[in-house]
Amino acid sequence: MLSRAIGAPRELVFEVFTQVRHLSQWWGPAGFTTTTRSFEFRVGGDWDFVMHGPDGTDYQEWITWTEIVPPERIALVHGESRDDPNAFESVLTFEPAGEETRIVMRTVFPTKELRQEAVEKYHAIEGGRQTLDNLAAYVAELTGNETIPKGTQS
Repeated sequence: MLSRAIGAPRELVFEVFTQVRHLSQWWGPAGFTTTTRSFEFRVGGDWDFVMHGPDGTDYQEWITWTEIVPPERIALVHGESRDDPNAFESVLTFEPAGEETRIVMRTVFPTKELRQEAVEKYHAIEGGRQTLDNLAAYVAELTGNETIPKGTQS
């Protein structure tokens, strides 16, 4: 589980997480960029995209949305493609916290081994933190607010 305080109302944070024009500006760990092939934000819709690593490596990615409750919750399946046997499930909640939003991301892998591989080989925890940091910085640019100091995230 990862969580991060974002300095904006949850409706805005939810919007920035659900519209491709925003996602393309911040999605991914530090140094990554994203190219979207297709995007349909609805239950059963897909986001087919490529993440470009800072070392030039391309990573084929695919997400399908399994539950959408604006502006509270998103559930999704994420893998390399629709038929990826190693795809994992994530649930994101957007919790109001005064004038901020606490985003909480919980991810469940099909096996313990796949979780360990994601953590050790792909540095998934640090990558997730960096992605949420990118989200916070992007929202701060949109709102003109300062980003939340890193010490306030968990």
